[in-house]
Amino acid sequence: MHTETIPNELLMTLAKCYEEDPSRFVTLPKQTLDSSLARLAVAELRNEGYVEEQIRGVVRLTARGYQVYKSEPAAPEYKN
Repeated sequence: MHTETIPNELLMTLAKCYEEDPSRFVTLPKQTLDSSLARLAVAELRNEGYVEEQIRGVVRLTARGYQVYKSEPAAPEYKN
């Protein structure tokens, strides 16, 4: 997996879940938790107030994080 895709995929997944239910926490897969890049991305997003972490590996996008995600000009559309 290319290292730049982890934070983008993480944001797309969290945004999709936020659209379905803003109060829902997402449990990150073990593969993501094992990635130092993904853990760093979550920590940075949490420190900026864009994600909320219930416990390690269980996160959700905050309203602020969702607004920033949607306002980014390069925000990719989530596709199944």
